[in-house]
Amino acid sequence: MSATPHARRRRPRTNRILAVAAGLATVGTLAAVLPAAAGAATTSEHGDAKSGRYQDVQLLSFNDLHGNLEAPAGSSGRVTEKQADGTTKTIDAGGVEYLATHLRKAREGQKYSVTAAAGDMVGASPLLSGLFHDEPTIEALNKLDLDVTGVGNHEFDEGAKELARLQNGGCHPTAGCYTDKSFEGADFPYLAANVLDEKSGKPILKPYTVWKKNGVKIGFIGVTLEDTPGIVSAEGVKGLKFKDEVETINKYAKELERQGVKSIVALVHEGGLPASTDYNYNCDSPGAGDGISGPIVDIAKNVTPKVDALVTGHTHQAYACTINDPAGNPRMVTSASSFGRLYTDTTLTYDRATGDIARTAVKSANHVVTRDVPKAPDMTKLIDKWNALAAPIGNRAIGYISGDINNTGTESPMGDLIADAQFAYGKELDPETDLALMNPGGIRAPLTYAAKGAEGDGVVTYAEGFTVQPFANTVNLQDFTGAQLIQVLKEQVSGSNAAVPKVLQVSSGLTYTLDLTKSGVDRVVTDSIKLNGAAIDPAATYRVATNSFLAGGGDGFPTLGQGTNDLVGEDDLVALEKYLLANSSAANPIAPPKADRITVVS
Repeated sequence: MSATPHARRRRPRTNRILAVAAGLATVGTLAAVLPAAAGAATTSEHGDAKSGRYQDVQLLSFNDLHGNLEAPAGSSGRVTEKQADGTTKTIDAGGVEYLATHLRKAREGQKYSVTAAAGDMVGASPLLSGLFHDEPTIEALNKLDLDVTGVGNHEFDEGAKELARLQNGGCHPTAGCYTDKSFEGADFPYLAANVLDEKSGKPILKPYTVWKKNGVKIGFIGVTLEDTPGIVSAEGVKGLKFKDEVETINKYAKELERQGVKSIVALVHEGGLPASTDYNYNCDSPGAGDGISGPIVDIAKNVTPKVDALVTGHTHQAYACTINDPAGNPRMVTSASSFGRLYTDTTLTYDRATGDIARTAVKSANHVVTRDVPKAPDMTKLIDKWNALAAPIGNRAIGYISGDINNTGTESPMGDLIADAQFAYGKELDPETDLALMNPGGIRAPLTYAAKGAEGDGVVTYAEGFTVQPFANTVNLQDFTGAQLIQVLKEQVSGSNAAVPKVLQVSSGLTYTLDLTKSGVDRVVTDSIKLNGAAIDPAATYRVATNSFLAGGGDGFPTLGQGTNDLVGEDDLVALEKYLLANSSAANPIAPPKADRITVVS
């Protein structure tokens, strides 16, 4: 197979059309009435838009796909919908075969439609995409007719050079070409306005782009969260600077305005936390933005009024809220959950007289990517192509389970299983290993008992294990004092983790109480921290297994970057596979852990 990059071939982009998607939705509205004398666009009996002052433009958006081409399993493939009677309904959702159908249906009937995303399209991907360095996902996004996306933190999992390859094409520098054709790269621009090359001081990719159609111009600025270096491996962000989101957006909004572009959408890979996980929760009740908190609120309140809407991500939540801009005017802020389970349909009313968005007419709704629609044949063909290449590796059995092992909760059964696996592997490397710690964000999916393919119920395949732990982190051993170990546990609820705690998953034998009724570091009850029933001795030395990301101080755990006597082992998925093979069989499957090591008081 050829490994030589070739000149980029771009498909002709068709003009796409907007329509209101059917189904229940979360709706945010900034009023919908324009003055009758304003000259709103009209439509002929044949459906052709006539020239008028106001033109509705549909903005379809999504975020945090993470290479989930196939319908995700377990809770990762469901959304909850609040019913009129106050009960909730669970709906199976996601999968690009269905996402393509929903987006294409949503575009029918109108002439002005643009599709945008807010980062983490790739990275932390299931084996079908991750095994091939996410080339399958870029191919799928091209077929989805994505117009533009901002970068997210996971776009840097393999570094800036690999991100540039996903944008520009060419075969992987070490893996080469996976098929008889060279990888063509993305048909859409990745925007990275606040990601600078340390040497040049310039953005590593385009900071913005302008979508144009028949005199309508909408600018898009893309940024990722400033704290990306704190949640990505050091190697992935080497040589890069990440600037403040608000300052960056405001800078490029001014630049776009100087170019005559007054309608602007910010694609921000940072998000919020709605008060409910129901996708159709009204986060504007009782007042605008009252039902949402988190980093995006401060960003939205400070981004210049020149920006007309914010499409956000990162927190994997669903919302369509209005948050006041610095001038006190409401502005739409949206997020479409994750893994392709939702998409957002926003109507931007463009004022041809001013070139700006008439924000009193902006409305937005999240829609479920249900699986009760026909699959898009081109997506099925794409998935089948890559599955055929992945099958020899992915279908191998690596263990057996007696029930679903979920990855939800403060302490999760999946977290316990991974921590136990890394502890056991650590003992192989060094019998003096005392415990293991696992970051919750590195646990990307549950293990489900029901068979996904022909492997049979209860069989864990390599592909399923890869979906749970896709980062290829190594298992590292380090020495810490007992005082440092106590400090690590307190860093779960302090520093950068104070507002949104990151509770480490712990191996068997380590127990403590987490009292969420208290504040700050007091939430970790120091006297309760025990290892095999004995209190932690602040002066003693403990041998701790973590993954390489945590061993570098990632996720707001600087003390984990201060360990000594380092020993680097193999891939963390190797550790999980070894543990499952050693502790389960078809006749004696492993049971889901009880998740009873951390006592949570709330």
